[in-house]
Amino acid sequence: MLNSILFYSLDKAIRSYRRLAQANIDRAGLDITVDQWLVLQVVLEHDDLTQQEIAERVFKDQASVARMLALLVKRGLLLGIPLPNDGRRTRLRVSEAGHQMLDAVQPIILANRAMALAGIAEDDLTMLQQLLERIAQNCAPVAN
Repeated sequence: MLNSILFYSLDKAIRSYRRLAQANIDRAGLDITVDQWLVLQVVLEHDDLTQQEIAERVFKDQASVARMLALLVKRGLLLGIPLPNDGRRTRLRVSEAGHQMLDAVQPIILANRAMALAGIAEDDLTMLQQLLERIAQNCAPVAN
């Protein structure tokens, strides 16, 4: 019964992929989680985001992201640079060690994606991407 529900299958696929991805990162001896990698990648791509914006981009609650950011700063993978005009805020930057971690994880991420998408035609992937985007749009809150 559950296997006939699209969203159950989507969740199962995502969870299976995340287990695969984390197992391969662990097997490589890298001390980072998939979620921490995502946060680092988001900060690398957009270093001017607020904590809330980071949380939205990685689909996590703010408390979880706050803990991850603190841990990544403590481990030296992120730097928190105080903003000169606002003593309460810092701008996050990926440190040299963070760049090295991202570089080390990148080939594993690419191999994980290739493994997960093996045997799926490019046209099917394009259609799937479009369908998933449509579902996300259908579920987005309506602006008033």
